[in-house]
Amino acid sequence: MDVVERELTYPWEGVVVTPAHGSDVGVLVLAGSSGRVERERAHLLARHGMTALSIRWFGGPGQPPGICEIPLETFTEALDLLRAGGARRLGILGTSKGAEAALLTAVREPRVDVAVAVSPTSRVWCNIGPGSDGEQFPPRSSWTWRGQAVPFVPMDDTWTSASRDPAGGPVAVRGWYELSERTFAALLPPAEIPVEKARADLLLIAGGDDEMWPSLPYAEHLAGRRRSAGAPVRLISRQDAGHRPRFPGESPAPASPRFRYGGTAEADALLGTAAWPHVVDLLRGAGGEASP
Repeated sequence: MDVVERELTYPWEGVVVTPAHGSDVGVLVLAGSSGRVERERAHLLARHGMTALSIRWFGGPGQPPGICEIPLETFTEALDLLRAGGARRLGILGTSKGAEAALLTAVREPRVDVAVAVSPTSRVWCNIGPGSDGEQFPPRSSWTWRGQAVPFVPMDDTWTSASRDPAGGPVAVRGWYELSERTFAALLPPAEIPVEKARADLLLIAGGDDEMWPSLPYAEHLAGRRRSAGAPVRLISRQDAGHRPRFPGESPAPASPRFRYGGTAEADALLGTAAWPHVVDLLRGAGGEASP
């Protein structure tokens, strides 16, 4: 399917990729803590009949340099752009911290029809990097809504000095999140993401070998909240996959000198392949076109 790409420079850096014949389905695509614009994923969605918008939501002009007190209105305004472009059905597809943003936005924004959370968390975490004031400490929420910080769980910094690889190799930080949950157990309930309140359909994709954070237990927790409320949810998982599932047609995730993501290229691709029909089905909704 032929697609048309349009570069954005305002109000965010980003890209809009649209099927040449247009589409009434719009998808906001959010990367995680890499901060990148998900150009390849946007093209993949457009080739399957959807308009895809991917934006740089931190680290760009006029934005905080880190994931610190990011207004969730950033994402509702991106949905405004998709709606103005003719989208009648709206979805958000986010990975890792982008999944955190997608879920929080879906809870607050009833226009979201579908939220796809890849390697999600079930609770809000503190900032990663500095805010607009250039300060990283003391810890603050990753997110705000209507000018108020969203309740969050801090990280237990005693983990870092004892657990980083002394040889300087890539580090698995899953244990840091698990320790922080134990240390700040009293702060977990207000930081939970109440996905049962979202009108959107919910698709969760997670690997059991995720070494960044325990995304599969988080996804199971989110699914449990939805099912307890009688709300629809799909959970697609593989025990041997890691933090970076890859959908059919996407390039393998590059190796990182800083982090261990878990899984293998094969397992991550198999999880993405298993999840992809559900991604397309939910995002396009009833009456969507057949895949090319």
